[in-house]
Amino acid sequence: MESVYVTTPFGRRPMTLALLLKQRRGEAIAAGTTRNKWKLFRSVCEARAGLGVTDRALTVLDALLTFYPEDELSGEKPLVVFPSNAQLSLRARGMAPATLRRHLAVLVEAGLISRKDSPNGKRYMRRGRDGGIDEAYGFSLAPLLARAGEIEAIAARIAADRQMLRGMKEWLTICRRDIAKLLAAAVEEAVPGDWECMSSMFQTILQRIPRAATIENLTPILEELETTREKIVKLLELHENISIASTSESQIERHIQNSHTESISESEPGLETGPGTTAAGQTERDQQPGTKPHDDSLKGQTNGREGSRFAVRSRAGELNSFPLATVLQACPDIVDYGPGGGIASWRDFMAAAIVVRTMLGVSPSAYEAAAAVMGPETAAIVMACILERAGEINSPGGYLRDLTRRAQRGGFALGPMLKALLRVNGRLRCRKDG
Repeated sequence: MESVYVTTPFGRRPMTLALLLKQRRGEAIAAGTTRNKWKLFRSVCEARAGLGVTDRALTVLDALLTFYPEDELSGEKPLVVFPSNAQLSLRARGMAPATLRRHLAVLVEAGLISRKDSPNGKRYMRRGRDGGIDEAYGFSLAPLLARAGEIEAIAARIAADRQMLRGMKEWLTICRRDIAKLLAAAVEEAVPGDWECMSSMFQTILQRIPRAATIENLTPILEELETTREKIVKLLELHENISIASTSESQIERHIQNSHTESISESEPGLETGPGTTAAGQTERDQQPGTKPHDDSLKGQTNGREGSRFAVRSRAGELNSFPLATVLQACPDIVDYGPGGGIASWRDFMAAAIVVRTMLGVSPSAYEAAAAVMGPETAAIVMACILERAGEINSPGGYLRDLTRRAQRGGFALGPMLKALLRVNGRLRCRKDG
């Protein structure tokens, strides 16, 4: 353990209260704290924007870490590195001395390293009789280890925000494509409606999309696009239903009778009926004599088209069938990993899922593959379910990859997994209450 005392800067650099406070924070390392220096460095790179450091400053930090002889940073061992300016410049990709000093000051200001100056300002170490380091002067990595938990939390939040933003951009592209093609279909088939006004509103919304997209400025735009698409779909479905009813009265002999009257929503497992409750009413219409069956699952299978021409399934609608409160009731353990020890929104939930992924040893590639196949929200919920059953699963990463493969084949549904956890946690609460 390093000795604890105040280190004043050498030369003309003044001592400030802020510098004293940073030194004290750098010394506050919890007992038993250890981190792999390269994994921690990757977290620093991820959290760069939140820490206020530049990419060149990270190059200098990378060079400083190479002078620490071990891979594990531990509060029980000396954390001071003492490279010369020449050696540090070589390992920092030949950075000029003046530039090197500037970025070292950025790292100190950001609270990632601290200076431990010798009496003459040189960097060196003095060995004891046993051959170990008795005293060292240079740059201390103790602040980096002391803030490891904070850095990892910032990195997890930024990664969750980036993943959510990527999903929003993808869904925004889908909404734009859906609206454009639905409007074109309405005009081409002469469906009654003020489609020119609707197209003008659509173009106005598109003009508000910023070049530098963020979660905050994309959310209202995406909501407006989804609302516009729903209006168009309802108008087209209304016209389609009227056309079907008219055709059934005049050309009954051309109808194809369908004896399969089960709702498609009844064949898919889920926690709530939600928007699927309208399928029951549709089944009743299908059973009326002289009426053409209206099966949404058969839409879009003609002419090689992808999906329905009119009824567009919303991934946001699927998420609404699993409210956040229900997910937290089924998976209460993930709450402890949320920002500040709580989860108040889906963004907090996804940030907690990334922390859980790291804790359980699930590789980033496995989690990214699951998010690509299932969607980022569903992948986060699956991660919470795996946490609940962590004691029963030998390899969380392998289990997640298996679920991803099953989801690719269409053989995985999230509803039964949440139902089982709701039943288990419900029994546990009943026992505790009794």
